[in-house]
Amino acid sequence: MPILSRITAFAALAALAGQMPVRAQAPVPSLLAHDATPATRAVLAAAAKDLPPEDGQDFDFASRGFIATWPDSVIRQDNGKPSFDLAGNDFIEGPAPGTVHPALWRQNRVMRAEGLFRLAPGLYQVRNIDNSNVSFIETPRGWIVIDPLTVAEVARAAFDLLKKHVADKPVLALVYTHSHTDHFAGAPGIVDPADVAAGKVQVIAPKGFVEEVVSEWMIAGTAMGRRAFYQFGYFLPRGPRGHAGMGMGTAIAAGRQGFIPPTLEIERTGQSVTVDGVELVFQMTPGAEAPTEFNLWIPSLKALCSAETATSTLHNVQTLRGAKVRDAKAWGDYLTETLRMWGGEADVLFASHHWPRFGNAVIRTHLGHQRDAYKFIHDQSVRRMNMGQTPTEIAEGLELPPALRADWSVRGFYGTVSHNAKAVYDRYMGWYDGVPANLNPYPPVERARRLVASLGGARALHRQAQKAFAAGDYRWSAELAHNGVFADPADRTARLLLADSYEQLGYQSESAIWRNIYLTGARELRQGKPDSVAESGPNYLMAATPLRHFLDLVETTLVPERAGTAKLAFNLVETGSGERFAITVENAVMVSEAGQSVPGAPTLSAPKPILLGILFGQAPLDAMVASGRARLEGDGAAIRQLSGMLQPPRLDFNIVEP
Repeated sequence: MPILSRITAFAALAALAGQMPVRAQAPVPSLLAHDATPATRAVLAAAAKDLPPEDGQDFDFASRGFIATWPDSVIRQDNGKPSFDLAGNDFIEGPAPGTVHPALWRQNRVMRAEGLFRLAPGLYQVRNIDNSNVSFIETPRGWIVIDPLTVAEVARAAFDLLKKHVADKPVLALVYTHSHTDHFAGAPGIVDPADVAAGKVQVIAPKGFVEEVVSEWMIAGTAMGRRAFYQFGYFLPRGPRGHAGMGMGTAIAAGRQGFIPPTLEIERTGQSVTVDGVELVFQMTPGAEAPTEFNLWIPSLKALCSAETATSTLHNVQTLRGAKVRDAKAWGDYLTETLRMWGGEADVLFASHHWPRFGNAVIRTHLGHQRDAYKFIHDQSVRRMNMGQTPTEIAEGLELPPALRADWSVRGFYGTVSHNAKAVYDRYMGWYDGVPANLNPYPPVERARRLVASLGGARALHRQAQKAFAAGDYRWSAELAHNGVFADPADRTARLLLADSYEQLGYQSESAIWRNIYLTGARELRQGKPDSVAESGPNYLMAATPLRHFLDLVETTLVPERAGTAKLAFNLVETGSGERFAITVENAVMVSEAGQSVPGAPTLSAPKPILLGILFGQAPLDAMVASGRARLEGDGAAIRQLSGMLQPPRLDFNIVEP
């Protein structure tokens, strides 16, 4: 599950020239929130009657083996600011209020258990001091660490708990199960990169790990980041009318992140590695929950790590922050393979999120239900697609069969059947649903203006939206009010109706990320502007990102109207790596060719940060050359001209209004 840190390519560029402040989350004021309406309370009361029976097993598994938790209510950064507030989930107490779906409330109650746990002799896990889990395998001389959390502060706290209460031994190996930030960026809190460089610590990851980490934070990173603020409810106050978890965890830790590249990449299923006498066996699962990922079997412990291929929720086939569509069919097939390889032996199952499971029969059932959920969504979406249904029609009518709906672990606390079904359609068919009216519709603002006019104007729309809201039809009141806002952002009546509609839809959502998206939309409508966050730099991934990836990103920022008919050519040399690039602009298209030069064109040589700062006008070319930080051969006019053609994207673009 990727987190916000992957989004900051442009913030990193700005920081290179010393233009960005230290990263700090903006204050989170508590905007006035309404209570649940009678209609929402009725929806949630009906949902409560349709929940699976409570057998207490998840609560037992979540608390089993508890050793200790962090002694203070807050884990702090070096500057004294909170990294993670362990008391932030304390409001989850007693029966669900009328503003939180009862199933989501129950999910958060299970995750109240936080701290260090013993899963088996020699196997430990620290949970719920971050969005994700970190696990530890004891060897005779040290520790193998699996997925060292999101930031160094909580990773260090987890390791301190382990050393204090179990054994103070060195880390011998780090294992990254997949390429999402909350499973590797806390590594510097546990391991010194110098020890990795000296060969004292092995770092193990799936094949293609670095490439996938780098590529996903680059080209679409800003757009993903803006939408991630919505998905994760980044600015919502925690509480029964605000942030109530994220389905996968309770909250994201803040602090220092780093990147320690792997020293060994696993390439095939069945490949094994022995660390200090402990064998690890890997199953490759690329294209399921992450572009590169593996499950992990520990034969001596009969313990299976399912990473994020099988957790305690239905996951995303396409995450709502934006990402490449995942392969639901492959996901199900991988879990079939997992069952065949180790399903008959596993006594302990643990994952990168949520709580473990114990006992072979329980584990087989869990893996089977997880497999069946992804395969059912895939197969039935394709069946309906081939019967001519559109994505919206498929999503509206599709639900899991009774046996799966009765399993808490495949409830839609994170992913949902609805948006996963649409993702399956998108993977095979793309954006077009086959309906001619949807082939070339008016863009949102023009469509909204025409719709409002056809209804008889804004007041008529208000009456219809208010009628729908009063009837508890919040999907329709949101649809109408949304068009009112897009037709006229100054229409206060439409804005407040839309905010109120989103709020009730958020309260009704079983999915934490649907809830966060709706409530963040309501928040921004009421405050009249997007929230923002300052970023420090350089970004922790920057050193690991080749210049060619940054140039791919630069190419996407060229503004055609600024480029006009200009023809430009120059060369770049990145002095750190020696890489050379030929840069040309023609027909409002920028092309960068690695390993090439344009004969007779000017050449700019500098370290990667300086080159990028110059291109974006954040480090003046002449000043960099005069200071000796860059070397220019020839006339720099083309470089200055290109800099004026570029438009870095914004992390605060509008979503709930034009």
